[in-house]
Amino acid sequence: MRKGYAIFFIVLMAAVLAGCAEKVNTQDQEPSGTLAVPEEDSKVPEDEDLDVVIELADGVYTAEFETDSSMFHVSEACEGKGTLTVEKGNMTIHVSLASKNIVKLYCGLAEDAGKAEDGLLLPTEDTVTYSDGLSEVVYGFDIPVPAIGEEFDLALIGKKGTWYDHKVRVTSPVPADSKP
Repeated sequence: MRKGYAIFFIVLMAAVLAGCAEKVNTQDQEPSGTLAVPEEDSKVPEDEDLDVVIELADGVYTAEFETDSSMFHVSEACEGKGTLTVEKGNMTIHVSLASKNIVKLYCGLAEDAGKAEDGLLLPTEDTVTYSDGLSEVVYGFDIPVPAIGEEFDLALIGKKGTWYDHKVRVTSPVPADSKP
């Protein structure tokens, strides 16, 4: 009985692999029929060419704060969001982090943060409340935001005293007084 399953499995895998190989090979062949190729001037923009600048009116918004690290993120109680404040075109997002382990931030690279005497972002103490009703005091930061939807450099230093580079992005602003 086991031998029958083994043979069936081998035949099945061979068929799958043959199908994949055929698919790869057909992609290299010239298509039949006529294909309209756009002229050089009428090039269709790729995703990275579709940069959209979002300008927000002065006010308070709720926005997503995305990082490139599982160790550096918004508190679970805040569901990945922070409070974005726009005043005279300048944007700042306040995020409550997951702990008190990150003690300073710097808008830029870690290499420059170690040399900077000013421009370091210091924490506030924030109380976050989880869905089960428990509360915790964590560090929060007011971070200048150069543009919505664009990645920017943000260096951090923790209790161990080492600066680390990170990429962050602020997206999906929604007026704070609106309901999702």
